[in-house]
Amino acid sequence: MLRTVVIMPDISMTALLLLCLAAAAAGWVDAVVGGGGLLLLPALVMGLPPGMAGTFALGTNKAVAIVGTSGAAITYVRKAPIDVKIALKIGIAALVGSMTGALFAAGISDALLRPMIMVVLVGVGTFVIFRPSFGTAPATGPATKQRVLAAILLAGCGIGFYDGLFGPGTGTFLVLALTAILHFDMVNASATAKIVNVCTNAGALATFAVQGYVLWQLALLLAAFNLTGSLIGARTALKKGSSFVRVVLLVVVFTLVAKLAYDQWVA
Repeated sequence: MLRTVVIMPDISMTALLLLCLAAAAAGWVDAVVGGGGLLLLPALVMGLPPGMAGTFALGTNKAVAIVGTSGAAITYVRKAPIDVKIALKIGIAALVGSMTGALFAAGISDALLRPMIMVVLVGVGTFVIFRPSFGTAPATGPATKQRVLAAILLAGCGIGFYDGLFGPGTGTFLVLALTAILHFDMVNASATAKIVNVCTNAGALATFAVQGYVLWQLALLLAAFNLTGSLIGARTALKKGSSFVRVVLLVVVFTLVAKLAYDQWVA
């Protein structure tokens, strides 16, 4: 069912400034290793007027994120050795997955999702800590058809569905999946993840937009800051290399765990 379009919510200048700063920081984090939604989505939830449905935060976040991820993706494509064909195959599957996930977003229970995501993230973080070489070695060569298919199903359909359904940490999950399945280094995985993430954002955004859950004027303002952060973040990752991306990845993973735990048991 179509909803009435809400153009701009009534929020204070202080809240608007904080949202702009959060959008810029989210763009930087998202471009380096994913997980920008960890910053921007909670900021939107807190910054929007009380009583406004959380789905507006999800929809507006997608409208902002697609601008930043697109900017980062273009930067990576120009400067990193990306297999664009593989990225697009995974991206198309992710687009379909995210559209499907967004359809279920209004009915999903956060109390059910958060514990499962926390367990996965703790496991992932522990694995990366005890495998120092994970994602730091150069790519092992062209991916086999079997590995590409696995990436399409897991990183495309699976993580795409999660992005439309919930969102925070999608970029991080994509980087980890692409590194593990396709044996990419962290920089190449981050670059490929950006192309896939553009597709997941596009799929979810289309669904939220049709339902009237996007605050377009606010999204346009925040997108400018998000894009700036993304462009800086992509250049930082390319300059610093895989070891730097690995450190940022661990920080994002355990910060996301802490945030989800706080939301689950404290807030």
